[in-house]
Amino acid sequence: MAMFDDTVVAVTGGAHGIGAASCRAFGAQGARVAVIDLDGDGAAEVAADLGAGATAHQADVTDHDAVAAMAAEVLSAHGRVDVLVNNVGHWVQVLPFHRGGPEHWDELLAVNLIQVFAVTRAFLGQMLDRRRGVIVNVSSVEGVRAYPSDPVYAAAKAAVNHFTASMALAYGHNGIRVVGIAPDITNTDQVPYDETVQADPRWRWWAPVGRFGTPEDNADVIVALASEQFRFVTGAVVNTDGGTVVGGGWFWNEGTKRFVNRPAGLDG
Repeated sequence: MAMFDDTVVAVTGGAHGIGAASCRAFGAQGARVAVIDLDGDGAAEVAADLGAGATAHQADVTDHDAVAAMAAEVLSAHGRVDVLVNNVGHWVQVLPFHRGGPEHWDELLAVNLIQVFAVTRAFLGQMLDRRRGVIVNVSSVEGVRAYPSDPVYAAAKAAVNHFTASMALAYGHNGIRVVGIAPDITNTDQVPYDETVQADPRWRWWAPVGRFGTPEDNADVIVALASEQFRFVTGAVVNTDGGTVVGGGWFWNEGTKRFVNRPAGLDG
């Protein structure tokens, strides 16, 4: 028997990157997966790869009416959602704080924070009715450590982490676990890399494991956290970062055009 037989999993941002890898990982463990994405064609492609039991749902999760319609569609198709993965998030545009403004802040918060509230609320009711459910929120290590390149992005991700902990406390007695992951640089459509970039010796200082992350690195942790093996874990956010946070982490600051926290002697 597979780990997620007779389990319905809904994944936002499921057409690409960590979301698509998560859909495939859950599907491989027997789950029926609702693939949700603004890219409807991409969602349909992932669902087709997963075969019978998977469904595709096109939705802009920053639109509250679209979220309500999507949730109704998913619940109509599957009857329930046992595991919700809030995976959508985007840099939008990295801007030093003094170059940003209300329009930039609103977009960052809508994509990286408010939609997490909206999607969670859309599926929470049926979890409460059944007194069962797992919610996995994908944030970022930029919500764990300081991120001078875009403090508003960092604040949004930190808020997702605190939302995760607070929701775990609020709804644990209702049988609902809320956990999260905080990735660092991951090879996705948003942050593609090639072997030449990864071979740069500076990146050996970036992460103790000596490489960038992959969507699968993150998806495997999401699946594990959602499983019964982690039934006693709630409120926790796992850094899926290859050790960059504990190692001090260093990264490009677009404002100063230099690497921040780089080891002495490295040419930034």
